[in-house]
Amino acid sequence: MENSDNVKAVPQPTSSNSKEWKLIEKTVATLGVEQRRTRRWGIFFKLLTFAYLFILLGVMANGLSPNGMQVDSENYTALIDVRGVIADQEDASADVIVTGLRSAFEAEGAKAVILRINSPGGSPVQSGYVYDEIKRLRGLYPEKKLYAVITDLGASGAYYMAAAADEIYADKASLVGSIGVTAAGFGFVDLIDEYGVERRTYTSGEHKAFLDPFSEENPEEVAFWKTVLTSTHQQFIDKVKEGRGDRLVENDKLFSGLIWNGEQALELGLIDGLGSSSYVARELVGAEDIVDFSLQPDPFQQFTESLGVSIGGAISSVLGLNTMQLR
Repeated sequence: MENSDNVKAVPQPTSSNSKEWKLIEKTVATLGVEQRRTRRWGIFFKLLTFAYLFILLGVMANGLSPNGMQVDSENYTALIDVRGVIADQEDASADVIVTGLRSAFEAEGAKAVILRINSPGGSPVQSGYVYDEIKRLRGLYPEKKLYAVITDLGASGAYYMAAAADEIYADKASLVGSIGVTAAGFGFVDLIDEYGVERRTYTSGEHKAFLDPFSEENPEEVAFWKTVLTSTHQQFIDKVKEGRGDRLVENDKLFSGLIWNGEQALELGLIDGLGSSSYVARELVGAEDIVDFSLQPDPFQQFTESLGVSIGGAISSVLGLNTMQLR
């Protein structure tokens, strides 16, 4: 018989130990849930990526055009869109437009090129780059005509580049022209005087701070700046005359900066006819299928951005965040 004195009692957990064990168990369980959730999201995004790649490969395999339309590769009209303000680093920068133009002119299947414009204008430098490149490409590919088609608006720098086209078309209600140069600013001299603000400007060069909005205007500097604007305006006028030639009608207001509708622009010789991109492709080019050669953002970036917007909209709908809108 064993001596009962050798039997050791099993230690009972205290309330403190019990709380610690529950906390550990809860932490372990939470980590497990998070790991499973991470794996599920990882699988989801991998499947999404594979689906996108398969769709992209399918599009490429089916020979679709850049805008998703299947066309006869030997008979179509190339299109480049110009939308918004013409400026560096924008969607309507010279780099973006010129890249599309070069691709369109180089494409063997393109019978002609349409530059579709909806822009208020912008940088004369960027517009000048595009104008010169259009002239160069027309010289390299004399058999391939370039048509500028103005939709809602083709003003200022937008008309500048349009003037390089073989022909210009617009809708009867399109706004065309605004052949002029502007530079605007504000003057805050009286305002800072009223609030007792002292303006301190340190320069090297007599006119380095000219056109400073916090200083009084200097008549000599204003006169100089007007010569700069006048010179730039004359460059604009010369390019329009070069591009349009004797199609322009003599009119004292033609280069005044005024803007006209399509019907008036036709009478002034600013455009060659009334019509849309479809009209030009069908009736003038004889190739009604249009292929978009506009430079597009990276497809994957477009897809992920669209996905993000869609997910955000779905979440807002579930949470009831889009039941009221202020416009």
